Amino acid sequence: MRSRYSAGTFRLRILVNTPFLRPNQVPYRPLSSLLGPNRPPSSYFPAISSLESVSMARIVGRALPLPTRSPVRPPHSPAPIAAALQWWPRGVPTASSHLSNSVLCSPFYSDSQRRGFHVSSRYSRSPALFGGFFGSLRGFRKTRRRLAAKKQALKEKQLELDVKISIEDELPNDPEVLSIAEMLKLNIPMAMKIAFDGLKDSEYKTRESSIDDVGKFEKVELSVLFCNDDFIRKLNKDWRGEDCATDVLSMSQHMPELDLPILMLGDIVISVETAARQAGERGHTLLDEIRILMVHGLLHLLGFDHEINGEAEAEMQKEEELVLKSLGWKGKGLVKSAYDAVIDGILHAESSDGEVMKGLKKAGSLRFYRPKFSYIFCDMDGTLLNSRSQITPMTAEAIRKAISRGVNIVIATGKTRPAAITALKMVGLAGKHGVVSEFLPGIFLQGLLVYGRQGREICRRNLDQNVCREACLFSLKHEVPLIAFCQDRCFTLFEHPLVDSLHTIYHEPKAEVMPSVEHLLAAAEVQKLIFLDTAEGVSSTLRPHWTKATKGRAGIVQAMPDMLEIVPHGTSKGNGVKMLLDHLGVTAKEVMAIGDGENDVEMLQIASLGVALANGSEKAKAVANVIGATNDEDGAAKAIYQYAF
Repeated sequence: MRSRYSAGTFRLRILVNTPFLRPNQVPYRPLSSLLGPNRPPSSYFPAISSLESVSMARIVGRALPLPTRSPVRPPHSPAPIAAALQWWPRGVPTASSHLSNSVLCSPFYSDSQRRGFHVSSRYSRSPALFGGFFGSLRGFRKTRRRLAAKKQALKEKQLELDVKISIEDELPNDPEVLSIAEMLKLNIPMAMKIAFDGLKDSEYKTRESSIDDVGKFEKVELSVLFCNDDFIRKLNKDWRGEDCATDVLSMSQHMPELDLPILMLGDIVISVETAARQAGERGHTLLDEIRILMVHGLLHLLGFDHEINGEAEAEMQKEEELVLKSLGWKGKGLVKSAYDAVIDGILHAESSDGEVMKGLKKAGSLRFYRPKFSYIFCDMDGTLLNSRSQITPMTAEAIRKAISRGVNIVIATGKTRPAAITALKMVGLAGKHGVVSEFLPGIFLQGLLVYGRQGREICRRNLDQNVCREACLFSLKHEVPLIAFCQDRCFTLFEHPLVDSLHTIYHEPKAEVMPSVEHLLAAAEVQKLIFLDTAEGVSSTLRPHWTKATKGRAGIVQAMPDMLEIVPHGTSKGNGVKMLLDHLGVTAKEVMAIGDGENDVEMLQIASLGVALANGSEKAKAVANVIGATNDEDGAAKAIYQYAF
């Protein structure tokens, strides 16, 4: 067997393992209870001054799905199954070997949670001395030269692959699983050799290249854990915030900034229960599926990440197929298999009138989709919000999945920014990693306030003061409640239940009651006004009157049947969308828009794909490319799943 790690010819040496051992039953304390997901390593290890402390420093998370990076490795030292694999130069005498105990620091299990064994090798050679002083001296010199030559040869040519396999204690003692564990002691080092061979000479545009040449290391360590769905689900929830089981997780321990002789690749966790289900669905054996998952996890540890973009997905898919084909293993790579399954699901969904689309909302269902759009502009009232002015869990999940696949969700609403933040905060989508905050782009108050990069204001338009005064006097005279929107504040002239509902139901800032029209106009610049009345009162009285009264001076917009908005002349969300796209350097071809009201018409027309929900106005549906389900049927979520990928 030729090795590319250094010059020379090598032979394979496999160490025989001992039987499985049942560990002592020690009460299990999960890592999350010891550390907490955000606890810094320095709080446990003040300095990294030795290899032992380095091995506990931190775990860089990479997974399918990628887990959150864990801060440190726990002090527990489980005794896993191991296969130690070494290449030795031909012609160099092999020394005698014996077994000894060893330990592995793992980020996710303690002694009470796995059973396994570990084998390490120790080599020694005693020189045979000749009789007599000169004979002994001559023999010593020969031995010294021989040992020095051997030491130099090992320094240049030896690469040890140390693979540790453990089985989580809650997993049943299934003979097939035990057999697969034995088989993988040979399979995993073979896969590692094939994967290593491609790192130096091949050119990857997306692979993280912190590991580019394993030849500079003396030893490569990898840990593999077989577990059940409950175990991997807890890991997924603790470290990624995903409360669901998955098939494989990869957690890197490599620290490129430290010049170490040992390459600690990290840990691969495989759920045997999920693997068994997927094997049945894909028509191959459990061994085939576990091999596929192992290869996928290994490539993640070597820097491949299919979730970055379509190009990264293609590179990882090609590498998976190369490793599997080189080893003669059955089955397609995980990326290809999952992508094919999703495409089949979409085709079936389209042919069965959308019933199967319900399955696409499951966690992880978007992992293998390639986004068609880099931006999705979403209205809120009547679109993201249902008739109770709430965002459903399905809609929130669809947004999170889109974000995880690199899609930028931009809010384009008639609401104030505080109202949008309040509504989305309820489902965990406000803030730095959500879709709305004071530091994210967004379009508010029908496009009258537009915020760009870092939440910086790039546009503000105000309503004519004379129109504001006329509307306020009309409100007092006819006792029709009116609210003036002034950036992040709201003002009114008298208390009214409908005014309160704008705060309690629609999340708008609580309106401040002003003592007079002049006080209101002096308080702040007004961007827009909203009259509140019954749907009949708006359509039969308010709209005809103000359409005529504001002609040429202001515009009339109706997002909700019981609200009439007066805005500056020429105002539309569409203008705000155009301005933001120019600011971000994004073309309309990269944009999908979802809305429902007549104030969304221009936005739907600008986007490459405009989706109007079925509960929307006829004007919106007339210009849309697609009519989706209603907002009470999670229409926005279904549109994201069905059309954005």
